Amino acid sequence: MRESVEDGEKGVAAAVRLAEGARLRSVVAADDPVGWVSLDAGVREVSWSYPTRTVPRPAWEHAAPLPADLTQLGESGLALALCHRDGRTRETAIRRAGPYPGLLPLIVIRCSDWAAPVRERARKLLREALDPPAAVALAPLILLVGRRDRGGFGVELLGDTLRRAPLAEFAALLVHRDRVTRRFAYRLAAEHDRLSPAELARAAADDPDFVIQDLCATAALTRLREADAAPADVLEPLLTARPPHVRSAGVTALRRAGQPERAEAFLGDRSGRVRACARYVVRQHGGDPVAWYRERCATPDDPGLVPGAVIGLAECGDRADGALLRPLLAHPADGVRGQAVAGLRALDLADSRQLRPLLDDPAPGVVRQTTLALLPSARQLPADWLLERAGPRLPRHIRVAAFRLLHAHGGVAVLRAAVGLLDDPDVKLRTWAAQSVQRWHPSADVRRGDPEVGVLLDRCGHLFSEHVLKRRKWAAGLDA
Repeated sequence: MRESVEDGEKGVAAAVRLAEGARLRSVVAADDPVGWVSLDAGVREVSWSYPTRTVPRPAWEHAAPLPADLTQLGESGLALALCHRDGRTRETAIRRAGPYPGLLPLIVIRCSDWAAPVRERARKLLREALDPPAAVALAPLILLVGRRDRGGFGVELLGDTLRRAPLAEFAALLVHRDRVTRRFAYRLAAEHDRLSPAELARAAADDPDFVIQDLCATAALTRLREADAAPADVLEPLLTARPPHVRSAGVTALRRAGQPERAEAFLGDRSGRVRACARYVVRQHGGDPVAWYRERCATPDDPGLVPGAVIGLAECGDRADGALLRPLLAHPADGVRGQAVAGLRALDLADSRQLRPLLDDPAPGVVRQTTLALLPSARQLPADWLLERAGPRLPRHIRVAAFRLLHAHGGVAVLRAAVGLLDDPDVKLRTWAAQSVQRWHPSADVRRGDPEVGVLLDRCGHLFSEHVLKRRKWAAGLDA
């Protein structure tokens, strides 16, 4: 909302500058689609007064540079006329705009005009003027205007023009900073074979946009099925890509490419999606993923054990595999310890007595997984033991875990911990503690009239209004 207000203010300022004689290119950058749309709206926001007006002009109005004969106008004046409130003025300005290529962005906007005569004349001019270089330059604006009710014409014309554009010019859109423009270009390239399967695979691996990654990976593998590409050129970029959904697409394609044996290397991938695809391909090839996982987890001190193999065993194994996971809680690698905890939790084998020591683990990832495993049994944990770990001398990840478990524990213990953290040097913990105090209500296991509750509530009285504080004390059985 704030951005739209700022854009509107910029559009009005741009319109006034044009009226004062500024050059069009100094007011709106050629490659700024939002700037052109804002200018179009800004011209109509300004209250123009005309030279024929006989009454004095108020100070808040601006002189309009629009004489009766628009042939007298240059580029800046025609830009204002193209955005004019009156449809006949806009239509006349379009007739005069041909010799000014700098006005093409406003012609694009007029192609979705609500007035049919204006719209049709603008479309005729754009159809004549939109060559491949202009299409590449105007693509972001055309796609932005294309979201409007009558904006489909420009998008369709853009696609037709870009299909004829030389690849060297078209390629500029594939690395454009505007994400919507890149998506449009890659979709066009995939549908009309403007890129080879190997180029599509590299784009899936390298582009930061999720939609483009998925689009290009799917298109590359489709072309691979059609047997017009070398499997290695397509598969290698996919299999080594950072995004998990791109890697998983490459792993799944190994079976169709006649290389299912390579899927075994991905059984221990860091992504669960990739591991699942690898298990599917291995099983289709007659392999046994569970046996592969068990073999690797059977040596608890193996320094080469990857975390993906540990959680993979829990994903496809059974409760008997807990015997292989428990020794891994002492593995020297942080990732393996954390995934061993996650695996025991997935198999419903989380033992609070066995996992409690891992709340003091130096690795935050291990402590996070341990916290998740202990949350269902938080009430069984000693409150005093948790309170010690919420103290200021311990590392932050341990204190956060302890406070989270105290939340699940409830009762006076969480109020005691929250009040103790109100002066904590960590801003996030302080804020969380204040919110916890404000939301605290005595549970069934809180002894009514407990004087400690009254002391704690008085210490954090600044967080409540006087009325709310009295209500909290009354609920706890204390005299307000």
